Amino acid sequence: MNKNITAVFLLVLAAGCSSNPPDKVNAPPMDPTRTVSEQVCTRTITIDGGNLLCHEVTEAERLARIAEEERLAKARKEAAERAERERLERERAERLAREEAARKQRAAEEARLAAEAARRAREEHERQMRAAAEARARQEAREAAARECRRLEQEGRDGRALLASFVAKYGTVEEFKGIAGQISAFLDKPRKVKPCPPA
Repeated sequence: MNKNITAVFLLVLAAGCSSNPPDKVNAPPMDPTRTVSEQVCTRTITIDGGNLLCHEVTEAERLARIAEEERLAKARKEAAERAERERLERERAERLAREEAARKQRAAEEARLAAEAARRAREEHERQMRAAAEARARQEAREAAARECRRLEQEGRDGRALLASFVAKYGTVEEFKGIAGQISAFLDKPRKVKPCPPA
């Protein structure tokens, strides 16, 4: 009995080992929506969930990769240098703009101060001219008042001299004795003459 079971078991094993492997045509197709992760086989493989496509790096690819890395490094260096030049140029332009704004502000302040000084000088000149004109006007008024006073004083003297001459010449004439007496009395009164101011 045991021999029969062992024989059947060996037959089943032999049948399993001698069967042909499944045909490739019967394998299910690859999902087209699944990503393909192409990686270099000589490097560490990164498992990112996609189908792995492994390939060997040839010498030409390695040199091309080195050349590309050098080109990218050079491009980055040139970009950094260009950015630095642009930054320096921008800072220089900003500095020049600030200096120009400060220069314009100083010029405007100097112009304002000059205009203010000119205005003050003009006002001072006008004040001095007005003061001189007023002083001339006062002087002319004093001189005119002094001339008028001297003219009136002279007229008073001339009038009294005329009256004295009349009395001396016609005081003895009977017709003029009355008026001559009054004139003599007038001339004998002390004069109240206000002295003329100096010119």
